[in-house]
Amino acid sequence: MRHFPLFLDLRGRRVVLAGGGETALAKLRLILKTEARVTVFAADPAPALERLADEGKLTLVRRDIDEGDAVCAALVYAAADDDEADARTARIGRHAGALVNVVDNLEASQFITPAIVDRDPVVVAIGTEGAAPVLARRIKADLESRLPASLGLLARMGRAFRKAAEALPHGAQRRDFWARYYDRAGPEALARGGEAAVERALSDTLDAVVMGGRAPGHVWFVGAGPGDPDLLTMKARRALDEADVVIFDRLVAPPILELARREAVMIDAGKEGFGPSVPQAEIDATIADHARKGRQVVRLKSGDPTIFGRLDEEIAACEAAGVDFTIVPGITAASAAVAGIGQSLTRRGRNAGVRFLTGHDVQGFAEHDWQALARPGEVAAIYMGKRAARYVQGRLMMHGADPATPVSVIENASRPDQRILSTTLSRLEPDLTEAGLTGPALILLGLAPRAALALAADHPLERIAR
Repeated sequence: MRHFPLFLDLRGRRVVLAGGGETALAKLRLILKTEARVTVFAADPAPALERLADEGKLTLVRRDIDEGDAVCAALVYAAADDDEADARTARIGRHAGALVNVVDNLEASQFITPAIVDRDPVVVAIGTEGAAPVLARRIKADLESRLPASLGLLARMGRAFRKAAEALPHGAQRRDFWARYYDRAGPEALARGGEAAVERALSDTLDAVVMGGRAPGHVWFVGAGPGDPDLLTMKARRALDEADVVIFDRLVAPPILELARREAVMIDAGKEGFGPSVPQAEIDATIADHARKGRQVVRLKSGDPTIFGRLDEEIAACEAAGVDFTIVPGITAASAAVAGIGQSLTRRGRNAGVRFLTGHDVQGFAEHDWQALARPGEVAAIYMGKRAARYVQGRLMMHGADPATPVSVIENASRPDQRILSTTLSRLEPDLTEAGLTGPALILLGLAPRAALALAADHPLERIAR
């Protein structure tokens, strides 16, 4: 190890930087996160530097650095993007007894600035001794996806509670308290009710540990998105990392299920796990039962849980059981499908709104305003609509829709086996039947693939390369 990792206290100490361009600004973005007194020397400072000085965030000296300018500095950065000027700054800094960093020059530097994940006061530093900066950035991105932005607030509030926590004896009991707080009680309380809820959670968790009680269960209603694991939100990934039980729908893609914690109990709430069709009451009872036992339950739903997901019924079951819950939105299939054809769900001058329909809701279809939807320029996203396609086609044409209205059917949106059927309202059937789609499909009424994605008329169905 050539570079010894440490965290230097810069509170009230002097940091000097020489340089006035983009390189200097890049370094300042990190330096200004500290409590240091920052002085910048630049004969020709960038406008952004001028603004930082006007805001009182640093002292700007509008000339080149000179002998004596680094006196009492803890750190000196040479960031002029000029070898001769940076070498001069380094000599001035060393002569003043400061540690010197010459930007992008490892050999001339006495210290290096690592990549960091900033969740102040929690800071993770990543260094590769200059050997692999791209790798350091990738590690940083991975850690940032795993560490919630709220971690800093939880740490600050936990620090303020340390004196109360000292009532617990050293050892397992105190470790159990902090583990409960940071792993579950704190994040859940913050998501539920902000800082006031976190303060209550700290006290409640302390009481539970003192009394030897079991940590309360919690239900996370998580949107699994359309199927591409890269489209999961960071919060969804964290919920899967921490779940004791995962209750998933049959449309959730297998690669997403693989992201769940290895020790988690996986319950298939689709066709194979419980037979032909799992009654909603049984799903509700399963969710509530596991949460009452103190488990962290992820109810994993394809797409977004708030769209055609029976969410209200499952929330009611949690409320009846006295179980707390959190909703984690996901990317709904309509968003993935319209991205797949290179279009937008709304466009100025064409449609100011979009309708979401489900082909499984026969009563809803019967009551729908077909005359309004038949107007030129209207757009609708029809979920689970393959079986209802003929009904939709007939209703719209009965109410005067143009037979040439474009229709796109997207199967397995966002997944490697995504397929797109480009057709018209008059050809929706028989084209859909002839295509023989077997996966989950979404019908976009009123939208055709953008020209670059358009399919040849004699080959209406074609896999789009990803």
